[in-house]
Amino acid sequence: MLQKLLSLFQSDKKKSSSQKPQTDKKPRPKKPKVEAARIGELGEHKINIQLDQLPKDCRYLSDIMLPNKKARSGYSQIDHAIISPYGLFVIETKNYAGEIKGGRSDKKWTVSNRYTMYNPLLQNYGHVKALEGFLGEFPSLFSMVSFTMRCRFGIDPELRKIESNELVVYDVELSEYVVRKCNRLKATSSEPVLTEAQIQRIYEIVEAANITDPAIRAAHVEGIKKS
Repeated sequence: MLQKLLSLFQSDKKKSSSQKPQTDKKPRPKKPKVEAARIGELGEHKINIQLDQLPKDCRYLSDIMLPNKKARSGYSQIDHAIISPYGLFVIETKNYAGEIKGGRSDKKWTVSNRYTMYNPLLQNYGHVKALEGFLGEFPSLFSMVSFTMRCRFGIDPELRKIESNELVVYDVELSEYVVRKCNRLKATSSEPVLTEAQIQRIYEIVEAANITDPAIRAAHVEGIKKS
């Protein structure tokens, strides 16, 4: 009898030792992904902060759509235009993440060597020409392309130098580059290119030319997607 009890006890002990202890650990919740639209909003917010930090003698307009006969859609959509006493800064903003590679004259740039995009400087050149169509031959027009801090640059070093009239910058340094460029021009010029009255006049001309019709804007965006 005693032997049977001992054998039963040993059998139960083996069963209990073979069973894995239960844990109360719960699977870690996955971090919610930030939607592309939300990322875009954050990027726009950073740019708006930069624009608000511009010197008081500067004016700016955002989301400008102008007729452009040379564009496929017949229009050019400019993200931002800054009017300063030393010239106009035409700004194209990009919301990519990864390493940006490309040269000033390359038709295509690459993003992390995985996919390509049309050279944003060439794209912005069309925007500059669209503005010239309304303002005439303007002596001081500067092209700037802004990327988010989620990018790394593998571009022509000259495009980062303040001496260049075509600049590639991070969104958080946009206002800094505008101020530095103006200071450099101020040091080499006896007087500003534009008076306060001229700055206001240019602002009014561009604002009046800006197309706000939702149907035309939607057709323009759709045309870009198909091209």
